[in-house]
Amino acid sequence: MRRRAFLAAWLGYPLLAFSGAEFAAVTPGRIFRFPRDHGAHPEFRIEWWYVTGWLSRTSGHSEEKPLGFQITFFRARPDFETENPSAFTPRQMILAHAAVADPAHGRLRHDQRAARSALDLAGAEEETTRVWVDGWTLELDGNRYAARIAARDFTFDLKFDSSRAPLLQGDNGFSAKGRRPAEASYYYSRPQLKVSGRVNGEPVTGIGWLDHEWSSQYLPPEAAGWDWTGINLDDGGALMAFRIRGKDGRVAFAPPGVAFEPVRIWRSPRTGIGYPIEMRVNDLVLKPLMDDQELDARASTGTIYWEGAVRALRGGREVGRGYLELTGYGRPMRL
Repeated sequence: MRRRAFLAAWLGYPLLAFSGAEFAAVTPGRIFRFPRDHGAHPEFRIEWWYVTGWLSRTSGHSEEKPLGFQITFFRARPDFETENPSAFTPRQMILAHAAVADPAHGRLRHDQRAARSALDLAGAEEETTRVWVDGWTLELDGNRYAARIAARDFTFDLKFDSSRAPLLQGDNGFSAKGRRPAEASYYYSRPQLKVSGRVNGEPVTGIGWLDHEWSSQYLPPEAAGWDWTGINLDDGGALMAFRIRGKDGRVAFAPPGVAFEPVRIWRSPRTGIGYPIEMRVNDLVLKPLMDDQELDARASTGTIYWEGAVRALRGGREVGRGYLELTGYGRPMRL
């Protein structure tokens, strides 16, 4: 109740004007239709468009100096409903994170935005991917995504091209996240994206990965958080794997055949949280581009987690690159 009261006060509406919202359920057997399912699904509680990748600077560098990047737009529907017709009524919230991992800097640089979907300050269209907040944008035109981010100390002007059909995760896009029927999401990926554009005005190229996921009950109540990885393999293939960790320290849920094993722990000098930033996932060992890729998003989603660029090695040889996400290590994740 304290959380709801705080949210109501922050949004400027009296709590008594609200009634409980009803959210759509995630069930097996959905038929995905594109480009419609590239767009928003406001009847569900939460949704995100998540883009990560590795970039190489293409001007004036005789040796590779890679960068990692992350752009995420979240859509969240409040737990309440109101009949207030005002344009200020908070029917949806849009939140965004962006980060760049540069070993020369030594620490993740990141920024975040949040706004109500009112007065065109933020929004998410339903017909195809077009989501924005406070001048940050991600939109799809044909098979090309474009992202423009003007953060406090970095800028992205990037394009992501895909010639492949979306990859439906789980059971034809139905991705179980727990053992109860409601604990699931609709989930597809677009790996092996060809990336081009500029970071801080400097030309870059690279390979990216996009996830689009929506749900009304993402985590089981006993969950602390998740470990997730998306790897673009050098042979043109792709690997996505995740597990849900319980508050008791054990695995609460993992798809069949998926095994995560910590290899090395890094402890944040700011928060004191320890993260297994080197991880064995089945037959791959994931090693970070740099250790300090902790993202403090307490000002928007209220979370602290590690999300970083990693190399994938098999038998000591690099076979791919991607991202590793580690949530719920400091305190249980709440969406």
